[in-house]
Amino acid sequence: MLGRDVGIDLGTCSVLVFVSGRGIVTREPSVVAKMVSTNRIIAVGKEAKRMLGRTPGGIVTVRPLRQGVITDYDVTLAMLRYFMRKSIPWFPPIRPRLLIAIPASITHVERRAVFQAGKAAGGGKVYLMEEPILAALGAGFDISGPSGHMIVDIGGGTTDIAVLSMNEMVKDTSTRVGGDALDESIVRFVRREYNLIIGETTAETAKMSAGSAVPKERKEFLVRGRDLVSGLPKSLVLDSFALREAMNEPLQTIGQAVRGVLDKTPPELLGDIIERGIMLTGGGALLDGIDEYVRNEIGVAVHVADDPISCVARGTKVALENLDAFERHMKAISA
Repeated sequence: MLGRDVGIDLGTCSVLVFVSGRGIVTREPSVVAKMVSTNRIIAVGKEAKRMLGRTPGGIVTVRPLRQGVITDYDVTLAMLRYFMRKSIPWFPPIRPRLLIAIPASITHVERRAVFQAGKAAGGGKVYLMEEPILAALGAGFDISGPSGHMIVDIGGGTTDIAVLSMNEMVKDTSTRVGGDALDESIVRFVRREYNLIIGETTAETAKMSAGSAVPKERKEFLVRGRDLVSGLPKSLVLDSFALREAMNEPLQTIGQAVRGVLDKTPPELLGDIIERGIMLTGGGALLDGIDEYVRNEIGVAVHVADDPISCVARGTKVALENLDAFERHMKAISA
């Protein structure tokens, strides 16, 4: 029935909502703006993100998830309710089955917080499922057989890496390094090398406009910030070589994590991965040259999924349509 199944990719940087019969209906930043004095929510999603770094003292913009987990439960709940109502404005009389994607390394306490937020936001039966499995399903992998598949899901707060076979994660790891860490490393680099203070939004724009994980043609991006010495506004041209140097440490962390999972993978499955290659999903997969970087690090073919940001949300559709096959991973909890 239309709207009876809902899947949510509750990411550190963005939220995607899938609704049965309609597809992915919501793609918005996971940002909330609220009044300091009353905690009243005044904006959510795209509207709130436009306020980042631009609000007066009485208003703050917050990202209620960090490194893939809830850091502010009340704000996360308000954000979830907003996106649920926006995605299903007619809200069915029977509460929808709700599947929420979670990082592979999430703790029991963090898992419980996500579950409770899903119930309070309007979910009937609430399921939680690991992001690597959903990303693989959304990328078009058939993981039901005994063959091995490897997925590297680079999100905003975490990078989840898993080898999958027979609907299971055979080997997996999760590092709390993702797109946010790349942005933060650029902010630190510019401050250290040029005595210029810039915001994470500026760093993210520079990364996507001129950044690259491997040496490529030189691109430039103009950043504006505050001079650390004089306190006055200052502009600076960053090129792709400087940005690559700035992002080197978090990129190395991701590469080492991928290598670590491969080192523990059974030889039979490793042969399948060498034959098929590794699939990159998540927003971090959009960084120019990231596939080549991982390939150079581990010596295995690497591919970027079509529309990598949507893979987890698309995977919720497949999982909800095949609940029995993924029962062990759904983590269903009765109300």
